[in-house]
Amino acid sequence: MTIFENKTLINKSVSEVYQFLEDLNNHQVLMPENIYNWSSSKDEARFTIQNMAKLVLKVESRVLNQKITIVPAEEAPIALNLEWSFVEVNQQTQAILTISAELNMMMKMLASGPLQKLTDFQIEALKNKLG
Repeated sequence: MTIFENKTLINKSVSEVYQFLEDLNNHQVLMPENIYNWSSSKDEARFTIQNMAKLVLKVESRVLNQKITIVPAEEAPIALNLEWSFVEVNQQTQAILTISAELNMMMKMLASGPLQKLTDFQIEALKNKLG
């Protein structure tokens, strides 16, 4: 398993950050420009990554104000798992995004950069959105 992770401090309560992220409808604002054909519900999101693949992600589990796990709902080009976790730090929320992917050596060379960029982009977009 290859791990991509980033975190940020947000000046909101854990419950506010959790409530925003538990609804996949809100994740569209966290996506980079190369994501299009977005459609979503609270539990599922469908989109296309430009020049790459179509993905369908679903919420696999929610632990109230602690963790949200998102996995592919249909066959994906790579096996991956996205996990948002939350920790209260001095009346702020530390939001941590961890993407775990099963990558062979070739896929690691191709996908590591884009997956780390996605992790970094989503953390920055969350910070910009919720402050």
